[in-house]
Amino acid sequence: MDAYLPRIVDAELDVLTEGLPAVSIEGPRAVGKTETALRRARTVHRLDDSQQLAIVRGEPERLLAGDPPILIDEWQRYPASWDIVRRRVDADPRTARFLLTGSAAPATPPTHSGAGRFVTLRMHPMSLAERGLVEPTVSLADLLSGNRPPLAGTTGMKLSDYALEIERSGFPAIRQLDRPLREHQIGSYLDRIVEHDIDELGSGVRDRASLRRWLEAFSAATATTAAHTSIRDSATPGAGDPPSMTTVAVYRRVMEQMWIIEELPAWLPTRSRLRRLAASSKHHLADPALAMSSLGIDAEALLDGIATPQVTHRDGTLLGSLFESLMTLSVRVYAQASRARVSHLRTRGGEHEVDLIVERRDGRVVALEAKLTTTVNDDDVRHLRWLADRIGDNLLDAAVITTGREAYRRKDGIGVIPAALLTA
Repeated sequence: MDAYLPRIVDAELDVLTEGLPAVSIEGPRAVGKTETALRRARTVHRLDDSQQLAIVRGEPERLLAGDPPILIDEWQRYPASWDIVRRRVDADPRTARFLLTGSAAPATPPTHSGAGRFVTLRMHPMSLAERGLVEPTVSLADLLSGNRPPLAGTTGMKLSDYALEIERSGFPAIRQLDRPLREHQIGSYLDRIVEHDIDELGSGVRDRASLRRWLEAFSAATATTAAHTSIRDSATPGAGDPPSMTTVAVYRRVMEQMWIIEELPAWLPTRSRLRRLAASSKHHLADPALAMSSLGIDAEALLDGIATPQVTHRDGTLLGSLFESLMTLSVRVYAQASRARVSHLRTRGGEHEVDLIVERRDGRVVALEAKLTTTVNDDDVRHLRWLADRIGDNLLDAAVITTGREAYRRKDGIGVIPAALLTA
C-alpha cells in the first residue's frame, strides 16, 4: 500500500525537475524530503548510509553514475557533492538531472553558491490542508488575485481539534503514531538534534544543558518578538550566570542551520508610506509540536490555559501563540506555491500588528490575523481595517483565520476563514 501523503510542493517540484538540471530540497529532518524526491528519482545515493558515504569519498564520481534523475540524499554529509554536481551541470545542462536533499546547511560550505545552476526548494512540515482533515474551500492564491472572491464552506473542526493538531505535528511519519509513541518520537527528535546532530555542523557547543534551557525559553516565546536577551535571561533563572549573547548567537545559528528555528521576518514595505514599523522578527520553531515537546506539555494542558515559567512578554494564552505558529507554518506552505513571501507587521509601539502579511512579487499583499475565536467582531478586525486605510489598493485582501465553523465575508469585505478550510 502506498502511504505517501501528497504535498502541495509536489506540483512545484514536478515543474522544476522537468525543466531544470539540479534542484536542492531543503528542510528539517522528517518533513518528507526523501520520500518526495524518491518518487521522481531513478538513481539514489544515500549519504546517510555510512557504507555508501565511504564509497563516495573514495570515488566521488560515482555520484554522477546512473539513470537520471539522480538523487543525492543528505548531501551535506559530503559537501563536495554540491560542486561535483555543479561541474556536471556546467558541462552539459541539457542532460543533467539531479535532486539533492539536505537536513542541514553543511559545516563546510561549497566553493560555489550554485547560482545559475541550482534551484532551491523549501519543504516545511505538513500544513493543515495537507493533513487531510477536511476538504479546504478557500484558496490563498485566490485571495492573492485581488478579486475578493466569495468565501464559503463549513467544517466540524473545534478548538480541541486544533490543539490536538498542534500536538500531533506536521511530520508525516510521526503524526500517525499513537500518542505515547508520538510523544517519545518527538522528544527523541529533539534529543537527537541537541545531543548528536549539531556535532555534524562543527558547532562547538559543549554545554548541552544550557542549550536545552535556551530552546525551552525560545519555545515559550513562540509567536512573540521578545528580545533575545529576554529569552536568554528567562532560560537561566537561578542557574548561575547566563550564557553570553555570543553563545546564544551560536545556539541560534546552529538551530537555523538545521531549519529547527524559522523566524518570521518583519514586513518593511517599499511601496507604501507606512512609518514607525518594528524590524524585529517573530520567533517560531519549524513546527509548533517541537515547542510543545520542549515545554513538556500536551493538548489538554494547552486547553487548560497552562502558563510557562519563562518570561516571554506574550499577550494572551500559549494556545493562542501556538495556534498562530501553526497558521504561520501552513500559510508559508500555501504562499510558496504562489511564489509569495510571508512576514508580520508590528508598529514600534505595538499599537498595531498583523500576524501574517503575504506579499506578492509586485509588493501587493494579503493580510491575515489568526484568532482563537469562533465569532469575529469589530475589535478582531481593527488592525486589518487600519492597514486598509493606510495602504489602500496595495491591500489585495484581508481575513481573520479562526477556529469557527463557517467561511464568509463580513459586510466590510474582510474575510472570516476557519483555519482548516484554507489551502494554497
